[in-house]
Amino acid sequence: MHIAVIGAGRVGTALGNGWKRAGHTVTYVGRDQTPADDVIALAIPWAAVESVLRKAGPLDGRVLLDCTNGAPPGARSGGEQVAAWAPKARVVKIFNMTGFENMSDPRYGTEAATMFYAGDDAAAKQTAARLANDLGFDPVDAGPLANARFLETLAAFWGALAYGQHMGRGIAFRLLRR
Repeated sequence: MHIAVIGAGRVGTALGNGWKRAGHTVTYVGRDQTPADDVIALAIPWAAVESVLRKAGPLDGRVLLDCTNGAPPGARSGGEQVAAWAPKARVVKIFNMTGFENMSDPRYGTEAATMFYAGDDAAAKQTAARLANDLGFDPVDAGPLANARFLETLAAFWGALAYGQHMGRGIAFRLLRR
């Protein structure tokens, strides 16, 4: 798969390197460039998202992995806001609820950290799940894009545990099933 990563910080680099190890072709795209790939991972600070998407041009039919955190005031989640700014992209909220270290290595002994994802396009969600699995996560469908608000809250909770409760960044969530 050909993947464009917008953002070469710690998150974008961890994702890109993992996907390269899994055999995907990864291109890092600057904030003012138009990505040509069919899958785009948006791994930039929230404050830059609107202008980057405006500069990216039409993303018609492309899978846009929203790896950002931050939500606009009001009822809309950040994932829904990204979809409003890129209305013809197939947005999936994913890779936002844990630190970059877990994106580099989501394994805890024999267990894989859970990576929830949410979106309204079934095929785009399958692509996101495959890419999460390729990194070593246990991907779990969290429902429609409206549920991105829960993933964004989970990201804030991860930060509260890591920093506020002094658990450190070496923590991850795991969904258990019976």
